[in-house]
Amino acid sequence: MKLQHTLGGLQNLGPVKVETQVFVEPWEKRIFGIHTAMMAESTHLSGALPQYPMAGLPTTFTSTWTWASLRTGAEGMQPFEYFKYRYYEKWLMGISQFFIDEGYLSADELNHKIDYYRANPGAPLPDQPNPAIATQISEYLTKGDSPLRGLKQAPRFAQGDEVRVADPDAVDHTRLPGYLRNKPGKVDVVYPGAFAYFVSTGPDGIGDPMPVYRVSFDAAEIWGPEKSEPNTTIYADLFEAYLQPSL
Repeated sequence: MKLQHTLGGLQNLGPVKVETQVFVEPWEKRIFGIHTAMMAESTHLSGALPQYPMAGLPTTFTSTWTWASLRTGAEGMQPFEYFKYRYYEKWLMGISQFFIDEGYLSADELNHKIDYYRANPGAPLPDQPNPAIATQISEYLTKGDSPLRGLKQAPRFAQGDEVRVADPDAVDHTRLPGYLRNKPGKVDVVYPGAFAYFVSTGPDGIGDPMPVYRVSFDAAEIWGPEKSEPNTTIYADLFEAYLQPSL
């Protein structure tokens, strides 16, 4: 992950701004809804454990769209551009570029729509209710798309084991927080079953389903005693590929 996506533990970034509202502006709800609808119509659901009726779904959306797709759009942004925009603006930029790249519309068509609504802010938005799509979205929100899978082999670690976080080579995307690399911790929970990510991260180690652990860390081991409150424990859920036996 590039710098802007792994800020935890870096110094001199200023106070953390904690936003108390999930949606600050009304339009942010629409962006979240677009993403959710895309997930519910994505072709990857044909391989999900819930039996979604993908073959008969009345949609022209024939692409795969997952959380990994959304994150790829944000992570591909130039860092200075990334820090200029709000959270859901980054979502919108990634979604828009995806539709252009997949050929659903052209950049000129998108710009034409942008110009139209800027000139006519009160114009109604497209509204084409589809009961089948609405049902699919509701089912997706209830059942999800990343089920537990059977383990091919027993978990490598057990509750209470001392471990050290790995330091794999940097790749386009990782599920490992940068501030935990090389840090010592202790396995707190071994989650049942096996978990995979939506895409393989290659050399980073995420591909086939594997055990996931909740690991506890002494905050002083991560940021140093002078920058940590006493008796503070940090917890992180980590794929087995990111853990090594403690030396």
